[in-house]
Amino acid sequence: MNIPGRTFLVTGAASGLGAACARELTQRGANVVLADVNAEASREIAAQIGEHAALAQTDVTQPRDVQAAIDLALARFGGLSGAVNCAGILGAARIAGRDGPHDFDLFRRVIEVNLIGTFNVMRLAAAAIIAGAPQASGAGKTNTAGTENASASETDNERGVIINTSSVAAFEGQIGQAAYAASKGGVASLTLPAARELAQFGVRVMAIAPGVFATSMMEGMPPKVQESLESQSIFPPRLGQPEEFAALVRHIIENPMLNGCTLRLDGAVRLGPK
Repeated sequence: MNIPGRTFLVTGAASGLGAACARELTQRGANVVLADVNAEASREIAAQIGEHAALAQTDVTQPRDVQAAIDLALARFGGLSGAVNCAGILGAARIAGRDGPHDFDLFRRVIEVNLIGTFNVMRLAAAAIIAGAPQASGAGKTNTAGTENASASETDNERGVIINTSSVAAFEGQIGQAAYAASKGGVASLTLPAARELAQFGVRVMAIAPGVFATSMMEGMPPKVQESLESQSIFPPRLGQPEEFAALVRHIIENPMLNGCTLRLDGAVRLGPK
């Protein structure tokens, strides 16, 4: 899909991965709806981006909030071509720790935001995308070698793409990450059945499983935890940058053959038990 002129809903857009995606997409000529519960921080990002950004204070677990954000995209920019789900929370606790069993409400809240919230955005965004007209994927343009690709972009009938955020914790959840790992594992497992179902409408579904990234979520962890996680990145031996996540989001949008899978973006990190 060609990005210029398209409109994307970005959740968790007030900071970190979401903010980086919003900046990347608008720099490439897209319009974005910044959907986040933090209205003040969202206004700052919107001010940086300018006229190609619209702000929607959004709790992804609330259908009315998400639908209002989508309606804003339709009213302000005339359509919706995709959604990038970056909203999420942490919830560290042991299943049976010194303070007793895992707090049930905490587990439920993490699942509600990270998994149910992602599904809520996906289902409502998919309906809006399907209502739009198919568009050229860009596969028929001249490539870097100076030759034209064999496939014709006009025959793809692509309507849009939904990109969700999983985590390497989905595959290597550490002690204390039961809720977080379960929520992100659900996002990864949701990818293929969603892609299979929405394929008939020309909508792709992908997920990215980032490793250890420099975000506000990471900054909220104790220093020792941050150091431990960073030390497990093999190469580059550092935290990932939100802009690197956004670059992969851009590539997924532009590459129509990426569909139905979860891509790790992790510097070859493999998390230990703790």
